[in-house]
Amino acid sequence: MRTEGTGPDLRHHGDAEVRDDGAALVDLAVNVRADTPPAWLREEMAASLSSLAAYPDGRAARAAVAARHGVPVERVLLTAGAAEAFVLLARALKVRRPVVVHPQFTEPEAALRDAGHSVDRVLLREAEGFRLDPSAVPGDADLVVIGNPTNPTSVLHPAEAVVRLARPGRVLVVDEAFMDAVPGEREALAGRTDVPGLVVLRSLTKTWGLAGLRIGYVLAPPDVVAELARVQPLWPVSTPALVAARACVGPRALAEAAHAAHRIAADRAHLVAGLSAFASRGVRVVSPAEGPFVLVRMDAAAVVRHRLRERGYAVRRGDTFPGLGEEWVRVAVRDRGTVDGFLRALSDALP
Repeated sequence: MRTEGTGPDLRHHGDAEVRDDGAALVDLAVNVRADTPPAWLREEMAASLSSLAAYPDGRAARAAVAARHGVPVERVLLTAGAAEAFVLLARALKVRRPVVVHPQFTEPEAALRDAGHSVDRVLLREAEGFRLDPSAVPGDADLVVIGNPTNPTSVLHPAEAVVRLARPGRVLVVDEAFMDAVPGEREALAGRTDVPGLVVLRSLTKTWGLAGLRIGYVLAPPDVVAELARVQPLWPVSTPALVAARACVGPRALAEAAHAAHRIAADRAHLVAGLSAFASRGVRVVSPAEGPFVLVRMDAAAVVRHRLRERGYAVRRGDTFPGLGEEWVRVAVRDRGTVDGFLRALSDALP
């Protein structure tokens, strides 16, 4: 189903739930992995502070990202978080009909609209498990944006289905910000060079707890990378962020991230099982969930969110995502102890 239009607050993000009066709440609203960054990563970034007098030099970090994905360095662009990449794409690419597949992270559409583009939406349906139907995307769309696994639905689309969106003359942007939380990164397209117009975005802020540092990267054909770099400010990535980028794509980090992905999967299963126990009280979890968060439908969700806050827990409202409404919330995966406390609070908060 395709629709154009506005409505939801595209600039509302999970961090709004834990600012100001929410700062003391247990944070289940933001999708950053808990207990990060690890000590070894903090130490590497701290060691870079003695180099702050020099301008940042991103060549080594760019080469490290290229090596991690097995692509030429000309296919890599470092960015101040994946969010900057959406702004660069919106400003640099001359597109006539951009389409964003929703529900998903809202910043791509917001950036496109801010750059003066009229944006069409393809709304995936709850009745179909929010799964991608490539035929629903208009054939004349010359820019298509989709998340995989998708925030907030936690749906992992098959790579072959996403690839079916690619065609000559179209830029296909796949936001893989949460792919490293998927065991084995199955269905990943990062590193693929055989898909026409493919642009893959990766974030290092979620798995490594670097949201305040801002570091991510783009994997794309060299001509697209050159266009994005043309509109990017000088020295967009700080020296500590460059050090973090190199560290987070190295062997030690990849092994740790792989271990964390399996732990997240186990903790998510525990969360889903606990939520499913409330099915008789109107709670439904979108499944199978594959990201470090789950999307939950419940009766009187706005009331439940308020009651949860009174009991010390913050969850992400769902009505700011196109295609969802007030009956939805997103819940981040946390350790079992935190989840058990949340489930007790939810039991009290449900009507």
